[in-house]
Amino acid sequence: MADHDDTDFGFAPPPFKPEEALVQIRRALRDLKLAERGNAYELRGKRVLELAPAADSIAVKIARKLALTPEWDRQAVSSAAAQRKLIDEVKKRLARWEQED
Repeated sequence: MADHDDTDFGFAPPPFKPEEALVQIRRALRDLKLAERGNAYELRGKRVLELAPAADSIAVKIARKLALTPEWDRQAVSSAAAQRKLIDEVKKRLARWEQED
């Protein structure tokens, strides 16, 4: 047996391109009916997400609860998997906030 990890099946993941990912994330957030305000997104006038692009990743702040001055959860998007995880998390929180209203 070889001493290498076979989980990647011999393929390297494609390089992460933050500028392209940012375009895709923005499109997905608009599709979820969030209003874009610069690098921030709002739901019913309340800020729920902020994006801050960096050289090799995207810093993200997501509101824990729907509030005028929310507490934030922070994460960095630096891969396609992290990008999908972010959109899934936003969808979950939107569903939860809709139930809370």
